[in-house]
Amino acid sequence: MSDPGFGLYIHWPFCPSKCPYCDFNSHVREQVPEQAWRDALLKDLAHAATLTPGRTVTSIFFGGGTPSLMAPETVAAVLNGVMALWPVDQQAEVTLEANPGTADAGRFRGYRSAGVNRLSIGIQSFDDSALSFLGRIHDAAAGRRALEMAASIFDRFSFDLIYARPGQSLDDWRLELRQALDLSAGHLSLYQLTIEEGTAFHTAARLGELVMPAENAVADMYEETQRIMEKAGMPAYEISNHAAPGQESRHNLVYWRYGDFAGVGPGAHGRLTLPEGRQATYQTRLPEGWLKAVSEQGHGMAEMADVATEEQAVESLMMGLRLREGVPLDRIEKLTGRRFDQLVEPGRLAGLVDGGFLTLDGARLTATAAGRQRLDGVLAELLV
Repeated sequence: MSDPGFGLYIHWPFCPSKCPYCDFNSHVREQVPEQAWRDALLKDLAHAATLTPGRTVTSIFFGGGTPSLMAPETVAAVLNGVMALWPVDQQAEVTLEANPGTADAGRFRGYRSAGVNRLSIGIQSFDDSALSFLGRIHDAAAGRRALEMAASIFDRFSFDLIYARPGQSLDDWRLELRQALDLSAGHLSLYQLTIEEGTAFHTAARLGELVMPAENAVADMYEETQRIMEKAGMPAYEISNHAAPGQESRHNLVYWRYGDFAGVGPGAHGRLTLPEGRQATYQTRLPEGWLKAVSEQGHGMAEMADVATEEQAVESLMMGLRLREGVPLDRIEKLTGRRFDQLVEPGRLAGLVDGGFLTLDGARLTATAAGRQRLDGVLAELLV
């Protein structure tokens, strides 16, 4: 926990279709000039390396989009490029997101040979009607096949499910969770369906064509999720992420523990501690614009901005309180040069502790289970 590590996030922006709930930077293209993209990613990585000399990479994450559309040769070239630019920890976690609709055993073996040692698979549901509603290109049988392939090739893999869907009952969700646990390798990401601005679901909800479950029904599903996963030995180490001991996502822990990470590829963000202070980095968002920027300036970065010390403290709390382990107060004090009790209004903090939403043991601030369930409200009260 004292050293969150240094991660690399590599964004592949292309998808076979756009899911109606998705607000990620993903785009559908009939053709992708993969060699050009491979070369551009390598150039962008080289630029990131000039900003982070001497850092040791502890995790790499290929996100998207649908990285499982990438040829294994592209993944291998990128990972070889990383190893040529930075020292890489021998135990580094290398994760690639995969869509069951593009799953292929040959590709999975190719990714494993290239150096990927963990998959994150977007199953989303084991119910065909739910998958159709969510706009997924696979059915439940294809999802199970993808998990079986992953289990035969990788020692570590995770998969996602989306719950609190319109029309989903608590019993429906219990059944899906049992199926998930039967197929799990020790890590599950369980997300409540949220309506994000700019998505097809947002338009449908605004027009009254999509009605989300009542708040108390969603709360019941969340609490039942915690009960079932605790009993299965995979408690929530983060609000939506559950793992058996030792199976936590090391890359995501870099984010939640407020470590440094470089973002490469269209729309990727980063946080880097440089001689001039902590910097937020932003890559050009649209794929064609990013590719053009790399061609013209040697990298895709659109902006680098100072992160003020107060903002660092806020970000560290927002990320760290998502974790069951909480936030060590010396992290906040190192970021700001001030004691934690000087940064918050004591009465508000005491109210959240007395209300059972936070615990403060003198060295660490932690959100309780009730606090994590209502974290947006807790943070709004704490950080005003």
